[in-house]
Amino acid sequence: MRKLAFLLRPKWLVLAAVVLAFAFLCFSVLAPWQLGKNTSTSERNDLITRSVDADPVPISDILTADGFPAEDEWRRVIATGSYVADSDVLVRLRSIRDQPAYEVITPFVIDGGPTVLVNRGYVLPVEGTRAPEFEAAPAGEVTLNARVRQAEGTSREPIEDDGRLQVYNINPEQIGAAVGVDAIDGYLQLDDAQPGGLGLIELPQTDAGPYLSYGLQWLAFGIMAPLGLAYFARAEIRERRDSRAELADAMSGEPDADPEDDAGPDEEEEFTLPTRREKRARARAASRPTTPSDPRLADRYGKNR
Repeated sequence: MRKLAFLLRPKWLVLAAVVLAFAFLCFSVLAPWQLGKNTSTSERNDLITRSVDADPVPISDILTADGFPAEDEWRRVIATGSYVADSDVLVRLRSIRDQPAYEVITPFVIDGGPTVLVNRGYVLPVEGTRAPEFEAAPAGEVTLNARVRQAEGTSREPIEDDGRLQVYNINPEQIGAAVGVDAIDGYLQLDDAQPGGLGLIELPQTDAGPYLSYGLQWLAFGIMAPLGLAYFARAEIRERRDSRAELADAMSGEPDADPEDDAGPDEEEEFTLPTRREKRARARAASRPTTPSDPRLADRYGKNR
């Protein structure tokens, strides 16, 4: 356990907390968020695909007391009734083919039935973001071919700009309260060439999008983060073990200390050239008379011969 004691240091504890928090978010928030969007997109695409091939049905066949069932969204219906005059509402911050646009919502009273909001299509702003003038809904009884849509949530309160009521979401409860009608939950989106129709809002593309791959990536990140922490911890343990082994080898390979070595290395006499005085002294010494024994030595070695 002493080998793992360094993991209790503050920097390792902080790193472990960050990694575990990130992994928890990956598994509990980020991955479910993307996978949930993939599921909802797939379900929407299935509903759109089925609605394209299905024949329209009378709106009374799918209308309930609570509005339209979620499984009937995008279904084509036929509704007969009349628009409510002077009750148009503009939906702000919409985009049509990457251009800013307004969508026009008008209440519609179904014959013998409740009031439902109708999305008549879009209009493009003028002079920047100012809402344009557009054709009013026709008076009298009309028959509409439309698609069922689910209500949107609310974000902000309605505003009035340029004399027109504007909202940020298509919410029947909010819009109905603003224009003084009791609209059912959900709304209708007009098909092409319908009475009161404006710019056609096309069906969304039915591709799955990148949500599945994003969700799998977040799951992979959630797995890789703890593995990365374990890798760095193992590398730290290995580095510490190698350092201790190198230190032990270095200590075992040193020779025993010699007491004489404590005195330091012997100092060698520095060599210098003889001076002139030393040369003269050596010459005088060489010219001195020899002792009596010197002739015998000289004779022995043949100096005097």
